[in-house]
Amino acid sequence: MLTLKVLQENKEYVIERLAVKNFKAENLINQILELDQKRRSTQNSMDSNQAELNKLAKEIGELFKNGKQTEANELKNKNAEIKNTVKIQGDELASIEKQLNSILVQLPNLPHKSVPAGKGADDNKEIRSGGSIPQLPENALAHWDLAKKYDIIDFELGNKLTGSGFPVYKGKGAKLQRALINFFLEEAILAGYTEYLPPILVNEDSGFGTGQLPDKEGQMYHVGIDNLYLIPTAEVPVTNIYRDVILSVNDFPVKMTAYTPCFRREAGSYGKDVRGLNRLHQFDKVEIVQIQHPEKSYQALEEMVNHVENLVKSLNLPYRILQLCGGDMSFTSALTYDFEVYSAAQDKWLEVSSVSNFESYQANRLKLRYKDENDKKTTLVHTLNGSALALPRIVAALLENNQTNQGIIIPEVLRKFTGFDRID
Repeated sequence: MLTLKVLQENKEYVIERLAVKNFKAENLINQILELDQKRRSTQNSMDSNQAELNKLAKEIGELFKNGKQTEANELKNKNAEIKNTVKIQGDELASIEKQLNSILVQLPNLPHKSVPAGKGADDNKEIRSGGSIPQLPENALAHWDLAKKYDIIDFELGNKLTGSGFPVYKGKGAKLQRALINFFLEEAILAGYTEYLPPILVNEDSGFGTGQLPDKEGQMYHVGIDNLYLIPTAEVPVTNIYRDVILSVNDFPVKMTAYTPCFRREAGSYGKDVRGLNRLHQFDKVEIVQIQHPEKSYQALEEMVNHVENLVKSLNLPYRILQLCGGDMSFTSALTYDFEVYSAAQDKWLEVSSVSNFESYQANRLKLRYKDENDKKTTLVHTLNGSALALPRIVAALLENNQTNQGIIIPEVLRKFTGFDRID
């Protein structure tokens, strides 16, 4: 959530930068600033009345002490009137603040100055690429056919048990999933991240803290009777570990990783682009999260991008890294890099990771700050997160790119986790 100070001091700049995200902000910002002026006016008036009450309380005490009951009672009546006014002002102030917050949360995060304008994915900028696109045998199959051929993923059984988008992994398919999770977690731990195993259900406060609520509630599975949400990513519970926390400068960097299943309704997703593992309602992912000093968050972002790049390289997958344009960025992000791997049998690029810096946007919602030892005031931290990695499309690319007439070859880095070197 953007701070009032930013809007007050940089109104035109905020309008200009949000336009890069194709967001028209002027009307909302004007409403916010008008409400803020009303809030401050009401607060000042209430403070004045409260000061008058404090003054009257002393005077009434003195009058009673000196036996001047008539004068004291007159002031008591005045005191009661002012108290009633203060109560009315307090209710009005609470109403204004509620309106103010309800509009503030409608403003997305400001894109970083390097983010180009653009309408969507076609306007993203390729930063770099790596790996070689494999030459497949003539009878090459897409991963959904390979899954059926080798009996490692059962989409029909998942549909029977739950519905479309909930596949069942079995045999070597299940072991490959577990191997990837272990590999990604071990690499994160070696990079200095502390592993967590968080809940996969969160409350409204957690959804609000990382920006999923009120923006994306339609994409989240909601457990109505308990008012809880199935997580769309481990980012939500892991980042919220530090909600309402004040750190010291010595606590940086906070580096956390977690494996969780993730749940997304993906409403409105249809057609060939969602076939097989390309788009699921439930999938596994290892997430990396950092809480950083504002002066070091972009250095941390580059480190996280390099970490994900090394994972993809280790799996020998052809990849490219894209800097997202304003029109393709998330509501909460200031700068995002997407990773795509090439899936040879489908002849298409598949997104497998997003690595983002949210600057202080999430921190403001989370009330997550730090205090310098030499300074009494608190300052908002920066938060970052990235997929390292999401499994379904990684599995799709591994199956398709590594298929041979003798079976599907397992990348060497995974073999100590799988216990086998091929699926046949």
